[in-house]
Amino acid sequence: MADLSFEQGPIRPPSEAYSLLLRVTRNCPWNRCEFCHTYKHKKFSLRRVEEIKKDIDIVREIVSEIKSLSWKYGFGGGITVPLVNLILQDPQHFSDGFRSVALWLYEGGKNVFLQDGDNLILKTSELVEILRYLKETFPSIERITTYARAKTVSKKKVEELQDLYRAGISRIHIGLETGYHPLLQYIQKGVTPQEHIEAGRKVKESGISLSEYVVLGLGGKGMWREHALQTAMVLNQINPDFIRVRTLKVLKTMPLYQKIESKEFVLLNDDEIIEEERLLIQSLEGITSRFVSDHILNLLEEVEGKFPEEKEKMLSIIDRYLALPKEEKENFRLGRRAGVYRSLEDLDQPELREKVEEALLQIEKKGPGEIEKVLSDLMESFI
Repeated sequence: MADLSFEQGPIRPPSEAYSLLLRVTRNCPWNRCEFCHTYKHKKFSLRRVEEIKKDIDIVREIVSEIKSLSWKYGFGGGITVPLVNLILQDPQHFSDGFRSVALWLYEGGKNVFLQDGDNLILKTSELVEILRYLKETFPSIERITTYARAKTVSKKKVEELQDLYRAGISRIHIGLETGYHPLLQYIQKGVTPQEHIEAGRKVKESGISLSEYVVLGLGGKGMWREHALQTAMVLNQINPDFIRVRTLKVLKTMPLYQKIESKEFVLLNDDEIIEEERLLIQSLEGITSRFVSDHILNLLEEVEGKFPEEKEKMLSIIDRYLALPKEEKENFRLGRRAGVYRSLEDLDQPELREKVEEALLQIEKKGPGEIEKVLSDLMESFI
């Protein structure tokens, strides 16, 4: 069964962890963003409709094989934990695709994420054909989501997006990153704030759910305030269903790294990023979006909520962190980055706190500045 495989891309949103991953395009047609390394040195290409349909057929065959295995091992056709573990723990006999389908079925087999970076670049009629075939093959599917570039979406007619909605697209994930025009140019995003607004409004008008992504810290020390204020301005005009934040971490493989090395771009520290996040949230007005912090690089994972009713709650969490003494902040930062803490409430757990304090002591013995190096390495390990 190792030969039963289908093509999958490199990334997906955290919210699609247990979705079926179906690759519709390869890599990114723009591929110039300074803060991204995912698709660098990889050529963009469209996949043919028949090629994608063949992958869907292979997924159907894998589903059939998994159900046969369930009967063979005495699980009565059910997708049980022992069955899934058996498949996951045997990569020699089961391909990556086979194992991912097993997880997908265990989670209900209802969600699909279309990869890669800009699937709406396909002709609308072709994407509709793919969606219809997917839903005909798996009638149990309830949600289909995809990445898209705002530039591409802004060129689509609302009627085209409505066709995609009727064919099965439930949600579109768009990387806003920032609403500040000079910063969009600086990071070579290839889109303007107005195009972001136009694209977002079209998605909303079509009935498709919209997730907009914001990169905390992207403005650095030079543009952090404008980044927060102008991003809020753009989001206020779009009113997306979800605002998802990601904290900037620059790797050596990212073009932005060279600007950091030359001191042209100066990174914010954790406290400054939290101040920026506070200004962003404070400036969001007149929207009904849900603010989501579903990424491990975000220091304050618990800063989540619905606008407008939970805005003050989110700000109060940020204020609690900012009011902590320096030593407490350092303890929390290490505990969070090391996976010991999930929220500020965990500081009140003596056994967790002692564990982090002991680690801090060991790190401090190595010399001044060592803690920041450890924190940076921990963040890098999650990318």
